Amino acid sequence: MALLRKINRVLLVLLIFMVYLILYSRMHSAPSPPSHTDTRVESGVVGGAVAGAAGRAAGGAVEVEMSEAEDDILIVICAAEERLGGTMANRQQHTQQHGRQRVLLHRYAARQCRVFLKGRVRPDSSRPELLHPLNFVRFYLPLLVVKHRRAIYLDDDVIVQGDIQDLYNTKLQSGHAAAFASDCDLPSEVIRTMGMQTTYMGFLDYRKLEVRELGINPSDCSFNPGVFVADMETWKRQKITKQLETWMLQNYKNNLYSSAMSGGVATPPMLIVFHGKYTSLDPVWHVGHLGWSPDTEYSDASLNEAQLLHWSGRFKPWDYPCVHMELWEKWYVPDPSKRFSLVRPNS
Repeated sequence: MALLRKINRVLLVLLIFMVYLILYSRMHSAPSPPSHTDTRVESGVVGGAVAGAAGRAAGGAVEVEMSEAEDDILIVICAAEERLGGTMANRQQHTQQHGRQRVLLHRYAARQCRVFLKGRVRPDSSRPELLHPLNFVRFYLPLLVVKHRRAIYLDDDVIVQGDIQDLYNTKLQSGHAAAFASDCDLPSEVIRTMGMQTTYMGFLDYRKLEVRELGINPSDCSFNPGVFVADMETWKRQKITKQLETWMLQNYKNNLYSSAMSGGVATPPMLIVFHGKYTSLDPVWHVGHLGWSPDTEYSDASLNEAQLLHWSGRFKPWDYPCVHMELWEKWYVPDPSKRFSLVRPNS
């Protein structure tokens, strides 16, 4: 209990500091006309759940596109430091294709996330990059999104081809805190390649009693939490963050997840907490798993119809090999510092 009170005090201090920084920046920045895209960038820190002290830190960043107007769109994007250059394609794509919306960019770097994850995340994983603290920022959205009724969360390996307003306006069913796209809505050729990774069997260890007692059919369709729309009030009312933390602790103690298949531990808690309690996104708003295999390609019809492309998986569009990298690369902005560069066959 003493440790919990200490953590709460730290969170409160960081939250107060974050509010101060945001108010300070707004007081010293000239307002922009609503008809133009505004890309102001601020620095800060994400302390597990809360943004705080100014200054860029090693470890990564979470970008929160924030604004005051009720009809503006708020988007949260997370990226590790070594992948920040890749997020420029995502940002450039929003600016060029959806420039009619006013966007305020607030960048927060990760410095203290590891402190808050200590004792909740096992270090063993087939994909260590999925254990990066920033992968868990999505658990704490209400602490980042303090003035908006809803937000869109996007992974850094996403390109939006449609009008983001349509995604933001997704109607959530009564009592649902979020909307996700089902993995069973993926093209049949992709599902065949992924096997059990489109079901709960691919993420939970059904040999464990705690998992079986959940009463979740192992063949139920999973979803990818790299893209979702969240209602902040419902999220807070249902104590979603607390539920997610509970399942992190349960896994740390009893190793409940199929880590050999799911790789990270950010997805299983969301699958458990939101099972049967989420609104389904239109499949065109999450054409995912483009990074699952360097050999499985989508049809031209699927790609043209897609409103959002997600290179979830090992094979990212800035690396090689990867499928459909040309769709991502046309939005890529080279890093002038040359710290980030594309990996291509002739490079």
